[in-house]
Amino acid sequence: MWTYEKKLQYPVKIKCPNPAIAKVIITQVGGPDGELAASMRYLSQRYSMPYKEAIGVLNDVGTEELAHLEMVSAIVHQLTRNMTMEQIKASGFDTYFVDHTAIYPQAASGMPFTAAVFQSKGDAITDLVEDMAADAAII
Repeated sequence: MWTYEKKLQYPVKIKCPNPAIAKVIITQVGGPDGELAASMRYLSQRYSMPYKEAIGVLNDVGTEELAHLEMVSAIVHQLTRNMTMEQIKASGFDTYFVDHTAIYPQAASGMPFTAAVFQSKGDAITDLVEDMAADAAII
């Protein structure tokens, strides 16, 4: 179904850890308008889309959002790897690291990812309006 090349299309190469920035960027992983929600939004809505052309677009956009998820996760990982305990505590990222030492989908507020942040109503217009609203909210 998909071809995965096992490399990032746009390589991420961050040399210096910065947990304060990672704490903000993490919302692009698992926040309400982040990449995980976007991919699930489009890939779920494609099944009730009445137009073949739109189904293809929703499928393409949903898979592209998964690629974005991979890039943003690489950014968060590189911003938080090899941190000292002092850096983790000073940034306020310690509450995240207590439970998750790997990438975990959550919003910047600390709220874990939930499917409740996106809709798949089955009405093409309703779903597309929701898609546009979520896309407009990206930081």
